[in-house]
Amino acid sequence: MPKLKTRRAAAKRFKRSGSGKIMRRKAFRNHLLQKKGTDRKVRLGKKAVVTEADSLNVELMMPYS
Repeated sequence: MPKLKTRRAAAKRFKRSGSGKIMRRKAFRNHLLQKKGTDRKVRLGKKAVVTEADSLNVELMMPYS
């Protein structure tokens, strides 16, 4: 059986947590930040858990994570 390649785009965007969940970053924190409140920017800076519906696709893209 050949080795499977990791999709590098997915490897840069997703990480495993200590409990095994797949974590992602949140959207809307790239630009146009002067109109967003400080609390909102802090909240957007934290990691989020990938939903169960999408986690299977992410796991297939990163077979060895």
